[in-house]
Amino acid sequence: MLVLGFESSCDETGVALVEWAGGALPRLLAHALHSQVRMHADYGGVVPELASRDHIRRVLPLTEAVLAQAGRTLGAVDVVAYTRGPGLAGALLVGAGVACALAAALERPVLGVHHLEGHLLSPFMGADPPAFPFVVLLVSGGHTQLMRVDGVGRYAMLGETIDDAAGEAFDKSAKLLGLGYPGGPALARLAEQGDAKAFTLPRPLLHSGDLDFSFAGLKTAVLTQAKKLGEQLPARAADLAAATQAAIVEVLVRKSLAALEQSGLRRLVVAGGVGANRALRAQLDAACARRGVRVHYPELELCTDNGAMIAMAAAMRIQAGVQQAERRYAFDVRPRWPLDASP
Repeated sequence: MLVLGFESSCDETGVALVEWAGGALPRLLAHALHSQVRMHADYGGVVPELASRDHIRRVLPLTEAVLAQAGRTLGAVDVVAYTRGPGLAGALLVGAGVACALAAALERPVLGVHHLEGHLLSPFMGADPPAFPFVVLLVSGGHTQLMRVDGVGRYAMLGETIDDAAGEAFDKSAKLLGLGYPGGPALARLAEQGDAKAFTLPRPLLHSGDLDFSFAGLKTAVLTQAKKLGEQLPARAADLAAATQAAIVEVLVRKSLAALEQSGLRRLVVAGGVGANRALRAQLDAACARRGVRVHYPELELCTDNGAMIAMAAAMRIQAGVQQAERRYAFDVRPRWPLDASP
């Protein structure tokens, strides 16, 4: 079975082809991705209307590139999958519209996929795929969540952010430091040159006794410190970046370990864009190794939004019998869609 997947939830256009045969895990045949970072950088953040228009321009050329890379034809596709939500409504509609139009033209079934489920299952495409059950730390854009995962479609929320997510804390703090867009990766690079102990920043909800997150207060603390530094900020920016990253990473690591302890599980999956952060990976690897816990990540190129994770999630849902693709070509999108409420 060949699954063609489309991702267009925000500022990356992704297309991929996944093959599934028998009881083995589906495997990625080819994928292509276009990032809109340069276009949105001029505005300091994602402009939804521009994002939607760029998805329209990119999606079909990317589809042709993926099919050529895989050596397959469009007629060989068995299922067409797309990101149904969450995300920007206009951007989601582009992927959904193209996917359903192609499926209708090919007379193939179509399946809408939850964006976060794509991230959650993306490590199954790696060299070290996890096994169920596990705890997952989802750190993607505006989402920071800890969930217990007992199988495909079997997700129980353990904790989530009550305001800013980790990715937002990275991006907003970077903007306060004058690092531009996208801020998270820039802050992480600058942090490598700084002293994380140079400033004392809060670790919100670290001792709350639950598994929820809050990073809005950290952003405010970074703003306060930046104002105190005034003209000295450029000279101290690396130290402040390092202290900011250290605070975010410590909260993520400590809460993840607490989730493992509370659940009694010995396997952790980390997925989403922030999962590519080197400091987070290093500290989680060390902490989990001391506790005899296995930790799994997606391949670095699959940490950001991409079509591969959408095609993979669709294939795994079909394989597990959780959901079947249907020849229904009317579509909707769900800009706000809790993962534990997905079908």
